[in-house]
Amino acid sequence: MEQTKYILTEKEMPTTWYNILPDLPKPLPPLLHPGTKEPTILPPPLFPAGMRDQEFSKERYIEIPEEVQDIYKLWRPTPLIRAYRLEKALDTPAKIFYKYEGVSPAGSHKLNTAVAQAYYAKKDGMKRFATETGAGQWGSALSMGCAFFGLECKVYMVKVSYNQKPYRRILMETWGAKCVASPSQDTEIGRKILAEDPNSPGSLGIAISEAIEDAFGREDTYYSIGSVINSVLLHQTIIGQEAKMQMEKAGLYPDIIVGCIGGGSNFAGTYLPFVKDKIEGKQPKLRIINVEPAACPSVTKGPYAWDYGDVAGMAPIAKMYTLGHTFIPPGIHAGGLRYHGMAPIICHLHQLGFVEAKAVPQVATFEAGVQFARTEGIIPAPEPNHGIRVAIDEALACKKSGESKTILIALSGHGHFDLGAYDEYLSGRLQDYDYPEEKVKEALTHLPEVKYVGA
Repeated sequence: MEQTKYILTEKEMPTTWYNILPDLPKPLPPLLHPGTKEPTILPPPLFPAGMRDQEFSKERYIEIPEEVQDIYKLWRPTPLIRAYRLEKALDTPAKIFYKYEGVSPAGSHKLNTAVAQAYYAKKDGMKRFATETGAGQWGSALSMGCAFFGLECKVYMVKVSYNQKPYRRILMETWGAKCVASPSQDTEIGRKILAEDPNSPGSLGIAISEAIEDAFGREDTYYSIGSVINSVLLHQTIIGQEAKMQMEKAGLYPDIIVGCIGGGSNFAGTYLPFVKDKIEGKQPKLRIINVEPAACPSVTKGPYAWDYGDVAGMAPIAKMYTLGHTFIPPGIHAGGLRYHGMAPIICHLHQLGFVEAKAVPQVATFEAGVQFARTEGIIPAPEPNHGIRVAIDEALACKKSGESKTILIALSGHGHFDLGAYDEYLSGRLQDYDYPEEKVKEALTHLPEVKYVGA
């Protein structure tokens, strides 16, 4: 058997983040102010100055601060692993690799931006962060990042996930954060939603609104987001830069790159350094497959439209695939994929034809996750199970055609805190959710009226 793991040394860890913006063949549509609906920058009271600069930067490579690099070295570089046992079980000629971010202390890729954001907030003299979290990976990561830089952290966790994943809350509290179920009684928007629906399961859009309201209400607090915006995707490109070096060590270049998307940060962070090659015409046949839940299929079924990033309409308006900012998805276990919209960069690249998207049902993703666990030994989080599902399908297609393609999976994190979901699958209680077409149609009637028709 050939080499299984491709490991980089600390000295080989990238010292810059890669910014896709200057390499896009067509400029990214701007953010619009939620009030004036005219082009704007991120609201100054919300984000650290360093992130605001990065959000619109035209600099191709941005230096990672030394303090951030030092913390990254606790778990980075992360391994690239050849999935020989999965290949054998599938009896496929395909070569399957996975870039594994579950080795981080928080268990996922989210630390790559959490540490950076905490650094920039500390540099600005802030004392506190308010944030939302879906399945809890982001809340866990930011809690750790804040602990390292001596910041307070308030996390609004989507209620359905708060109840499904209690150990995520305990992890956050161990690192010193305060975590509440969203919608909560701690904000005006939360109280309003609970008054209308006391049994609301919550959504990322609601939790975002609560965190933004919290941040606006205190001068010592920044808002922090774990996905969607350009600067967060930028911080995650350390994954893809490492993966490119590791694939070179393996003597291969991927034919297919596959991963899950909710807000899109992990998978975009993996493939943006590769899509650069496709944009430049060096790898025109490279396929990049974004995978989302069939119950929340923003890219595969949502219109490409201007929409708010949150339920209350306080966040900037972005051009993205959306199911409507008031849409509350079914309570699937992949809580990190229950966002109504998608990262504008991913949407833009999809519009330009550089990436594709697929939607898969919940039960099939857990079937793939269990097969992966029984062959590779790693129990994936419910979110990356979506990418694993499609990677297995592509490998089986290779078996049928006899082609030996190289497949790279973005495995964003482990599922150690998601065993309740696996229990539901193994006991036969897990169910699929149909695409809630009527609810999406209703939510889309609330899209903001935008007259801007610029680039």
